[in-house]
Amino acid sequence: MPLTVVVGGWFGDEGKGKVVSYLGLVDKASICVRTGSINAGHTVNYGGRYWKLRIVPSCFINKLTRLMIAPGALLKIDVLFREIEETGSRGRIWVDANTGIIEDKHVESERSNEYLMKVIGSTGQGVGAAMIDRVLRVLRTARDFPELRDLITDVSREVNEELDRDGNVIIEGTQGTFLSLYHGTYPFVTSRDTTAAGIISEVGISPRLVSDIILVFKAYVTRVGAGELPGELSMDEVVTRGWAERGTVTGRPRRAAPFNIDLARRAIMLNRPTQIAITKFDALFPSIRGRRRWDDLPVEARRWIESVSEVLKVPVTLVGTGEDSMDMIDMRREVVGP
Repeated sequence: MPLTVVVGGWFGDEGKGKVVSYLGLVDKASICVRTGSINAGHTVNYGGRYWKLRIVPSCFINKLTRLMIAPGALLKIDVLFREIEETGSRGRIWVDANTGIIEDKHVESERSNEYLMKVIGSTGQGVGAAMIDRVLRVLRTARDFPELRDLITDVSREVNEELDRDGNVIIEGTQGTFLSLYHGTYPFVTSRDTTAAGIISEVGISPRLVSDIILVFKAYVTRVGAGELPGELSMDEVVTRGWAERGTVTGRPRRAAPFNIDLARRAIMLNRPTQIAITKFDALFPSIRGRRRWDDLPVEARRWIESVSEVLKVPVTLVGTGEDSMDMIDMRREVVGP
């Protein structure tokens, strides 16, 4: 009955798509469920191909995995069908009847709100406006759209029954802990709870069924849009360090700061992970790019990982060393057992 929940530890952009795609392949996930909405992009690079996803689960590269959109998620129909074609996932992706649908009116409402766009730094994807309608109980859901009829299932039931059959389920969280509506840097946050508790609530499963919570930290901290970023570097310094990035959805430059132990400790408190994944480790140690064995890391790189694990009191079990999903050092067996 393995159920793994993957959560972002910073402000999003941590590399959850890479981690989820890797787990989907290596752990042979039977179901992968995407939570959240289209204002968060997950990037998957595998076998020389590159995908930027906003709603299709990152496990799609495993052709045997059933892909599902959580009832608590929000999607835009054109985005969904475009990604289904791009990922070749037609016939194995399912949407819950209660999944909320973002319509053009929601996008227009958000983009016309000067406070949201210029002060808060909204992505302007209509997510907040759709969440308002959801709270008011007037949002239309997947069951209301004929074009989704063939994709609809009861995701909560499917996931719970799969766990009862000892299937392997991965829940793909969205954004990051400090963008949580309740636990983040309010008001510069998103419109949902992005912690582990919020993620499993969106799917409809009991916390008692969770086997592992993997908290994903990039080797440095990035943030798109407004809001505090402790230790923020100048853009010149960001470029010098090779950390210059742009947001997957908006293309806006990401602000950056060094790995922050205090933020990481709070993310640990809020999510209580069983494991930690570190991504983009090759940005700190370029010589390790593409390495897939712990013993192939230089001493200083191993000491960095060991120090983080010791200070945070949670084992680092996955270390990303490159763009490809399989550029991963996997120490789960050695650290937490089979």
